[in-house]
Amino acid sequence: MQSIKNKNWINFYQQITPYLFLLPALLILVITVFLPALQAFYLTFTQIQDISGTQAQWVGLANFVRLWHDAVFWKTLSNTLLYLIIVVPILVIAPLGLAILVNQKLRGITWFRAAYYTPVIISMVVAGIAWNWLYEEKGLINQFLTNLGIIREGIPWLTNPKFALFSVMAVTVWKGLGYYMVIYLAGLQSIPADIYEAASIDGSDGIRKHFDMTLPLMRPYLALVAVISAISATKVFEEVYIMTQGGPRNSSKTIVYYLYEQAFSNLEISYACTIGLVLFLIILTLSILRLLLENSENSVI
Repeated sequence: MQSIKNKNWINFYQQITPYLFLLPALLILVITVFLPALQAFYLTFTQIQDISGTQAQWVGLANFVRLWHDAVFWKTLSNTLLYLIIVVPILVIAPLGLAILVNQKLRGITWFRAAYYTPVIISMVVAGIAWNWLYEEKGLINQFLTNLGIIREGIPWLTNPKFALFSVMAVTVWKGLGYYMVIYLAGLQSIPADIYEAASIDGSDGIRKHFDMTLPLMRPYLALVAVISAISATKVFEEVYIMTQGGPRNSSKTIVYYLYEQAFSNLEISYACTIGLVLFLIILTLSILRLLLENSENSVI
């Protein structure tokens, strides 16, 4: 009888041991992620009366009504969606072309890979300041275009509402090309060379082999990069904060920057939490879309 009890205790201990190892990480997640998220969700239905946040008045859906009638919020949301429409396709297609180029067996190709990846490891603060210098009225970009005869005077890249958001987009693309290139490169190197050899025998060679073989085989990586870049585009903040601070006239203000502005500049904590909830729903939708795409690909396979 005693041996049976000892055996049951050993089995129970073996079953709970993995969860005991996971417990410290779970506690950290609860303290740093789940509890603040629940508190932020509660604050969306309140109005903070003081900076300390100890006095919160329940206002129900008042913050959501305010959000619905907030023209600046809709402007920032449209800017974020425009970011998605323009930046994401570029970051899905262009890094794949770079990955195909650096996947060639050429002398010194490692240096090209390092050069393309260098912007990824550069701090966004440093990159933003450098691009501010490039975008100045007498900066390198305007001087280059003037010398080519394309323009007669400097273009106000960051101070004109027509150009500000697109100028920030260019920095996002420049910063992310190397990162997504590495993801694609890992996928390309997992494709057996025999497949391309068989395709060349069937007449699929040169650029055509990439349309016939590379793109279909890289579909999971394309979907992954599309979702990651889309989520990153919805959360873009550093570029805007360093280069334009949302100006001019809110033309480059994104939803995350607007959230930051409401929380830390205007001290509208409850309203910022409401904006954060909307952002969470957008990212959740993108994540669910990613899962649906993955399931559909697996069902086809």
